[in-house]
Amino acid sequence: MTVRLADVTVGTELPEQVYRVTRADLVRYAGASGDFNPIHWSDRVATAVGLPGVIAHGMFTMALAGRAVTDWTGDPAALVEFQVRFGRPVTVPDDDTGAEVAVRGTVGVLLEEGRVRVDLVVSSAGEKVLSLARAVVRLA
Repeated sequence: MTVRLADVTVGTELPEQVYRVTRADLVRYAGASGDFNPIHWSDRVATAVGLPGVIAHGMFTMALAGRAVTDWTGDPAALVEFQVRFGRPVTVPDDDTGAEVAVRGTVGVLLEEGRVRVDLVVSSAGEKVLSLARAVVRLA
């Protein structure tokens, strides 16, 4: 279903999306992105540099937030601007459960030309992991 501009007001909430991230996902993302930094697969290296353990790629976490927005619009091409700041890492344990990343969004501003700004809250383990996360989408 595609979201229409006529159905959106300031305060419209996107349905919360929760994504499970496992070590296998990190391996697949590393292969796709070419980012084989060992902090994304080796507990020994991650803890040696002061991290709590293996962490998800920041861009992978950002992509999950973008996916929540494009799933809401029903059209990946509707996303015209996207920005985040990386606040905290998503620690991914070496088990079958992995970590959860939750994405919530609210329409914050109606812009011109059928565009709206969506303000996002992206969290994992009760902590906000992306800050100043915003997307601008064009709706028909």
